[in-house]
Amino acid sequence: MLTLTENANTIAATIVAQQSTTPDAGLRIHSSGTEAEPRFAVTIAPTPEPGDEVIGDDEIRVFLEHAAAELLNDKVLDASVDEQGAVSFTLLPQPV
Repeated sequence: MLTLTENANTIAATIVAQQSTTPDAGLRIHSSGTEAEPRFAVTIAPTPEPGDEVIGDDEIRVFLEHAAAELLNDKVLDASVDEQGAVSFTLLPQPV
């Protein structure tokens, strides 16, 4: 299952809180590439869509589209904010 670093958890929770007033809102990750070249898009969603896998804790909920959940099953999501305030997400392998 995809896991989040502490940075990703904090940054995602902040983004969701700033962009949504819905208490069940979360960060939604869905696939946007091909099987040969997977890419992922991140949006703020008020609720999970049918078939989404929901992960997270009291601070943040993450909704994973089915295809994205399968591709990210063995990954860790990290996040950072640059000096201009732009957020970037990075996928890392889970420790063995």
